[in-house]
Amino acid sequence: MSIKIYTKTGDSGTTSLIGGTKVPKSHLRIESYGTVDELNSYIGFANDHIQDPTSREMLKEIQDRLFTIGSSLACDPDKEPMLRIPDLKEEDVLLLESEIDKMNNELPPMKSFILPGGHQAVSLLHICRCVCRRAERCCVLLLQENIFVDPLVIKYLNRLSDYLFVLSRYIGQLLQVAEIPWKPRLSS
Repeated sequence: MSIKIYTKTGDSGTTSLIGGTKVPKSHLRIESYGTVDELNSYIGFANDHIQDPTSREMLKEIQDRLFTIGSSLACDPDKEPMLRIPDLKEEDVLLLESEIDKMNNELPPMKSFILPGGHQAVSLLHICRCVCRRAERCCVLLLQENIFVDPLVIKYLNRLSDYLFVLSRYIGQLLQVAEIPWKPRLSS
């Protein structure tokens, strides 16, 4: 027996958080986990363009963490203690930092800003980085609006955007794609 994908309950422009609380589909909480979902999809797309097995495995791990974050953001915070929602852990942030350090040890120092491009995988990782920053901004806005978000979510997204930037450089190096330095036009 298949499960119907459509319920028709959102046809009026509202949706339910995990826990049953109804909110408009335009609610910042929906925007935040929708952006995390978009990021997860782009990471999957980028991973389809990467050959390095270590990077591919790490991106799968990140996708799992993004589902954890999405679950947290999709949950009514007043009801979350009663629900079994997976937790993000400080070790998840430390793993990103460790991977950033490993890649940075193999990369030449940056001497200028770098333009996204040079290869589809590199460009897609830059798109992922940008969507990650947007997800982070949505979560920061939740906090500013006094809507609960676990501070570790913001920390993870911040570090993830750094990871995605360094990964874009690392994958470019593995592919032997030259980085494209930004050469600002200076007025005379």
